Formats: sequence, C-alpha cells, structure tokens
Amino acid sequence: MTPGSLPGAQPEPKPEVKPSPPRNSDEFPPNPLESTAPDPLLPTNASQRPLSAIERKQLAVALDGLNSQAAEKLKQRDRVGAFAIWYRELRLRRSLGVLEEVTALGRVGETAWKENLTPDVRWISKRLDAILAQNQLSTDIAPTTSNAIPVGSASALSSGDRASRIAVLEALGLAYQQVRLPQTAVSIYQQILTDAKQRRDEKKVDETLITLGKLQLGWFDYPNAAATYQELAKRAKVRSDRPNEIIYLTQLSYVHEQAKQPEQAIAYQQKLVALYEQLPDSRSIPPLKIKIADNYQLLARPDQAEQNYQSAYQLAQPTLQFAYASEALQKLGALYRSNDRLDAALKVFDYLVSLEQQSYNLYGMMNAYDQIGQIQLARKQNQRALVAFQQGLGLAKQLKYRQDYFTAQIQKIGK
Repeated sequence: MTPGSLPGAQPEPKPEVKPSPPRNSDEFPPNPLESTAPDPLLPTNASQRPLSAIERKQLAVALDGLNSQAAEKLKQRDRVGAFAIWYRELRLRRSLGVLEEVTALGRVGETAWKENLTPDVRWISKRLDAILAQNQLSTDIAPTTSNAIPVGSASALSSGDRASRIAVLEALGLAYQQVRLPQTAVSIYQQILTDAKQRRDEKKVDETLITLGKLQLGWFDYPNAAATYQELAKRAKVRSDRPNEIIYLTQLSYVHEQAKQPEQAIAYQQKLVALYEQLPDSRSIPPLKIKIADNYQLLARPDQAEQNYQSAYQLAQPTLQFAYASEALQKLGALYRSNDRLDAALKVFDYLVSLEQQSYNLYGMMNAYDQIGQIQLARKQNQRALVAFQQGLGLAKQLKYRQDYFTAQIQKIGK
C-alpha cells in the first residue's frame, strides 16, 4: 500500500503523458468538478459501498493535507497548481458526505472569488445548485446557474431527514454567501424560516431571522433588513424579552440611518429612550438623544434638535459622561452659530470650556477657545476674541499642535 492511500486502494499509476488535443479558442474549459477519473486515495470499489469509519478518517486527514498544499501553492502565487489540488479535494469530499462537500465548496469558492477567478466561481456555484436541488424542503427556490429540478416535499420527510436536510441547507446558505450569491442564500434561509414557523420552532425562527437580518444588512438591502428586524423586535416584545428588543430596535435605528431615513430612525430611537427610562441606569440615553438631535437636523427641525442636545448634556453631565456631554455642547453650539444665535452659542462654548477642564481635556479646551474667538470676531468683539485665541495658543503650545493657526489669528487681530 502506498503512503497516504486507503486500504484496498490501487497504487497510484504513472499516467501516460499525452498531448492535449487542440481546443477551439471560443470553447469553455472543462469543469474540473465533473471529472470522473478514479483517484488513488479511494478504494477501488468505493463507488459500490460506503467507506468504513477508518477509511473516512484516513480520507479526511488526506484531504486536509491537500487543502494545506493548495493554500501553500496559492501563497507562492501558483494559482493554477493550487486550484488543481483544490478541485481534487472537492471531488473526493463527496465521499465524506454532502455536509463535508458543501463546507469545502464554500471555502474554495470564497478563495476563487477573492482571486477574481470567475469560471471557478461559476463551476463551484453550479455544483452548489445541484446539491441544493436535491436538498430542498419546498420547491420555491430557483437555483442560480443550473437546470436541476427540485425534488421532494417537506410533508414527506421524517424528522430525522428534515433535520439532516436543514443542516445541509444551512451549510448551503453560508456557501452561497461565500461565493457572493446573497439572493440564493436569502431564499434558502426563507425556506428554513417557513419550515420553522410551520413546526412552531420559535428558537429556530429567531435564529433564522437573525441570520437573514445580518445578511440583508450586509448587502445593503435596507427595506428587507428593516422588515426582518421589525419582526424580531415584535417577537421579543411579545415575550417581554427586553434585552433583545433593545438590540433589534437599535438595529432598526441603524438600518434607517443607513437608508437616509431620519424620520423613521427617530421613531425607533425614541422607543429605545422609553425602554431605557424604565431601567435604573440611564447612561445609554445621552448618545441616543444626540442621535435623535442629529436626525432632526437632517429634517431641518432645529427646535427639536436643540431640545435633544440640551437633554443629552443635562443627562450626561451629572453621570460624568464627559465625552457625550462635550459632544452635545459642541453640536448645540454649532447649531446656534448656524442659526446666527451668537450670544447663545457663546454661552454654550463657555460651558464647554468648564466641562473640558473637569475632564482635563486640553484638546477640547483648545477647540472651545477657538470657537469662542470666532464667535467674538463675528460679534465685532476683537479684544475678547484676542483673549480667547491667546488662551487657545497656550493650550496649543502644550499640545504642540495648531500653534501656527492660533498665532495667525492673533496676528490678524493685531493688524
């Protein structure tokens, strides 16, 4: 027996080297996953019987070795050699079962995608389609690249067969993500979701919805991501699961912000504030209030933005959340300046100087003095602006940052 072969396997023959027949330049290269050539790592009668436990273990070790060899060749930029080994591994993985094969297809497919090898991604996707066609719970999924016909129906499956098929579908869902076919992955998870709802498997419903939401969000499908997280939030609320309700409302807020829908984002942020107000620790409210204010600014509602920035500061300052208190004051001051409310802006930045002193934030103090100087210039109070810029210069020297800027501001006033 040759080293690395299984019991009953033939010794590896020395293939006769024959010149390849000429190929038409327009002809597609053959799909290496469709090769049926015998492999010396398999017993001669492997097609007529399942592998024994020992044979499976030995084959798994050998295939892991092939994967390592291929990865090493890819590091050396030998892509042709690497994928030749990987295709051999993928063909042999079938002997270990569909889960093993699908996992390997996803891994190699992702590498092919990263290497921009379009034909290889297509071949691997075609094999995934063939496996999907034979492992569906229902017949509503159209494979992406092949003409395979879905078989079987959920009602005909035993509980054991159903569990096995769901495991395969979940592996397929991940593999399709790895080859960047998210729509097929979504269709698979929706099939799993429908089955879980029919069986009233609430845990599986939640798990699948979470997977769907992440997938939809990752591919910027904001409308469907919003619908998924709305369902999750509703389910969490029904069972009084406040921690998860908070998580899903937070995701909904994020989804709508990413979709440039500030009004919808505000609605979920306000729900979050209401939930946090029922908790003993209110430290999560200030950053939410700032987000709400930011979104009101996008809606050209400065009155509501002002109220929420003020509220954020008032909540953050007593709990020593200096970063949020500072952010709220900075944005409130900028809001006042943009609306030409210079006296109000000046008071805010005076507060900000005191706040930054409490937290020993020299950088924040320096920027606050810069704002005060700019406001005083706008108010034609040059001497007061000079004092503010001098204070800023002193801090800039300590920080060794923006010294030239403050010096230039002082010189302009002196002219």
